[in-house]
This record gives sequence, structure tokens and C-alpha cells, in this order.
Amino acid sequence: MGIFLNPGNAGFASSLRSDIYVDKTELLDFTNHVLGTEERFMCVSRPRRFGKSVAVKMMAAYYSRGCDSYELFQSLNIAREPEFRQELNRYPVIYLDIQWFYSVVRDKGIPGQVVSYMQREVLKELYQQYPDIVRKEDDSLSEVLLRIHSRAGEQFIFLIDEWDCLFREEKDNAEIQEKYINFLRGIFKGVLAESAVSLAYITGILPVKKYGTQSALNNFDEYTMVNPAPLERYVGFTEADVRQLCEKYELNFEEARQWYDGYLFRGNFHVYNPKSVLDAVRRKQFGNYWTRTETYESLKSYIELDFDGLKDAVIVMLGGGRCRINTQKFQNDLTSVKSRDDIMTLLVHLGYLAYDGDTGEVFIPNQEVAGEFENAIEDGGWDEIARAIRESEELLSATLRGDSDAVAKGIDRIHMANTSVLAYHNELSLSYVITLAYYSAQKSYTLVREMPAGKGFADIVFLPRRHVDKPAMVVELKWNRSVNGAIRQIQDKCYAGVLKDYAGDVILVGINYNKKSKQHKCLIEQYRAEE
Repeated sequence: MGIFLNPGNAGFASSLRSDIYVDKTELLDFTNHVLGTEERFMCVSRPRRFGKSVAVKMMAAYYSRGCDSYELFQSLNIAREPEFRQELNRYPVIYLDIQWFYSVVRDKGIPGQVVSYMQREVLKELYQQYPDIVRKEDDSLSEVLLRIHSRAGEQFIFLIDEWDCLFREEKDNAEIQEKYINFLRGIFKGVLAESAVSLAYITGILPVKKYGTQSALNNFDEYTMVNPAPLERYVGFTEADVRQLCEKYELNFEEARQWYDGYLFRGNFHVYNPKSVLDAVRRKQFGNYWTRTETYESLKSYIELDFDGLKDAVIVMLGGGRCRINTQKFQNDLTSVKSRDDIMTLLVHLGYLAYDGDTGEVFIPNQEVAGEFENAIEDGGWDEIARAIRESEELLSATLRGDSDAVAKGIDRIHMANTSVLAYHNELSLSYVITLAYYSAQKSYTLVREMPAGKGFADIVFLPRRHVDKPAMVVELKWNRSVNGAIRQIQDKCYAGVLKDYAGDVILVGINYNKKSKQHKCLIEQYRAEE
């Protein structure tokens, strides 16, 4: 058993000993089926703390000859698969944590030597394992691996964690990046890859770096936050996973959904942030956990670039809306950002935005991440938007006490302060302003747009969260019409019937924008919902 060659199973064993372990070993069934095939080169990218390292440690424990892991896996899901015993602990595995190697050479003051240092350390272990084949003076890992394959017939599995570390930590150092990419090409392209690599599983935050339109490792299949198929269920926790955890540990599932759901993939497949869910279960309370793993400076620095249309997009998304983007031009690094779409694609990979592959749209996934945007805006020079968020508490209070004039004036202020950002064209534009105006309400309410209700659709419905002692609100928006008509529409179409499982006070809010006067008008009425 070595550190880099044929590692043991201690890392995965520690995961299993944790108080809470969610079984994702069926991923091994997928990798077993691609062993030795054209699909054996895999780059799996996810945000920080989404389980990437746990998956790599699991694979090391399963495939490595350096340990006997039958007892670890026998009660897990993978043990039910026919190939379980066939592939267990039978491969020479090379396990590289690029972040660890980089940290060592950086501390020594020689970050430019990370590739040569990495090769030397792996070659030392190969020399100990294959003394008749490897020479002490060897300095090329790819050459040595090809020699081992030709003489001993070995086929290796490569597991690389934090593969993109150098593109993040040395983002302006093209020389280090080029040496690293050439090192990877030497292993995963050409005759060595064709004959001596049975599986390559590399994982990080970013997909493989592009040069122009071509990937640096174009034989790798990429499974990303933009398109993870068919590995969606391994990106994070599924809805079934979270329901089971909430039931077992007596947490409210709907609150968990509000806080941590929102990463949405094709086919309406939802994934939850695993770090945050686990912390909420352990602490028995919901809150911001994942965003504390990094400061909001990274998000702040990107939205401050303020490419054309970026500020509009952020406000639309803060208001619960979505924005279409083109993800194809992003170069998969932190420096080649040239447009609004590049920034938002990067934020998808970092976990700050979710991407709906069916519609090509991005949106803020959940309450936890929305709070991070709020923090970034507060300190990011977006004074008008930050002020609107702060004033939203007073607007909610005015609505709850039925002060129609105060609500109309408050919305006027928010609209006028953001006219350079928010273009008014129709009721949809109005809905973004209204949602921004009621931003603080999301702490107490679940906001639903275009909610099916009675004979039509309610524009915005505010459903009180569990244990919140406030009335529900049904909001109808009009453009160049009348607030009386808005209230009448709510009543005539039985919009309040959407609250069929709710008993208590309901506030009906009609809001109209007069295009000529450029002012809003509001009418508020009380309603009683009966079970």
C-alpha cells in the first residue's frame, strides 16, 4: 500500500464512520461499465463541498490493490450489482490530489515545480513496486507507465482530485498551466492512454480547460453542472435522500427544500446541496452553511465586473426570474471571461446559479444562495438595489397593515431608483420590481409565481412558512389598467382558492402601473380563507 500508488481505504472508511452517510456507491456500477471502453475518460465537475473528494476516496477504496475493502462495501448499494466482486481491489490505482501537491511546492516557494515534484513522488513508489522495470533516474511518469504496461501488462486506474487547482490558484500563470496540461496529455492522450489506462476519473470545480473551441483533453467525457447526465443523482442529494433524512431526524422537508433545493437538471431532476443538508441535520436548524466555506468575495468580484446586461440579469433573478444564457463560449477558466454569459456560466460551475438544461436558463437556486447574492450586492457598489432590499421590510409591514398609499409610494421609489437597470415593458417586468420590493418577505413566506388558482393564475402568491404568524398574500399585477380590476379579478377567479389547505387571513393586493404618469397604484383588501 502506498500514498499515491495503490492507496488504502482509510479515507472512505472515515466517511462511513461519520454520523450520517448517504450511500452513493451505485456510481461504481457506472464506472465499472465504462472500464476499458471509449467512455473510460471522465471529468466530473461540481462546486465546492458537493462530495467530489468523497467519491474519489470511495473509488480508491474500491479499485485499489493496496487494500481489502470487501467488509466496507458488502452492506452498501454496490454490493447488489453483479460486477461488485469482479472489479473489487484488482487494479493498480494512481491517486493524485493536485491541491495537496500544489500546497507542498507553494510552501517551499517553488510553485512552478509542481508537475516535476508530482512525477518524482509517484515515480518513487513505482520504483518500489516495480524495481526490475523502473529506474531511479527515470523522470517521466508517462514513459515509465508505458514501460510497465509493455513488460508487466498492467492497466492503471487514475483518480485525480482537484484536477483544476492550478487553473484556479495560478490563474494568471500560463507557464505552469501549460506544463500541467502537457503532463496530463502525456498520460491521457496517445499510446499510453490507449493501452495502459483502464479508467481515468478526474474531478474539480471546472470542466476541462478550452483553447479556442477545443478541449485540452478532448477524449474526456464531461459531466458538469450544465450537463451532468447521466450522473445527476451523484451531483448532490436527491429529493428522496433529503426526505429520508428529514423524516429520520425530524426536520421539516419543505423548509429544507426552500433553503437547499434548486439545482435543476434536464427532466426536472432536482438536487440539493449536500454540505448544507448535512449541517442542517446535525445542528437541527436551517441556515447558511455551504456559503461559509468561502467568503462571498469570489461572487462579489465577478458580479462587480458588470458586463452589459449582468446587473439586469441579477435583479431579475433576485426577483425570482430566470435568464437565458449561452454556456458554449465559456473557456472553463477564471480569467477568460468576456461577457455576461461567461460570468453566469462560471457562477453555475461555482454553485451560485442553477442551470435548467431544458430551457437554457439560469436562476438563483435557493434561499441560502440568495443570501450570498444579497451580501455581495450590499458591499459591491449596487447602492440602489441594496437600498431596495433594505426598504423591503417596511414595504411588507405597510402591506400587512393595509396602507395602500405607502405601498404604492414604496414601489415608486424602488422603480425610480433602478430605472437604469429595470426596463418596464409589461406585467412581467413589473413582477420583477414587485418581487424585489418584497424581497425581505421571502424570509417568512414561500413565493410562488403564476400559481394555478381557481379559474386562472395568480401572479404572485406569498404562502406563510411553517410557524410564521402572518397572513397569506395574493398579488395581482396590472399594466395600464386599474387596481380595482386587479382585486375584482382575484375575487372573480377565486384566486384565494389556491390556499385550500390554509385557514386564516389572506391579504388581496392589486397593483397597477400607469405608463403615462409613471406611477404605481395599490389597493389592499382583507379576505378570510376557510378550511
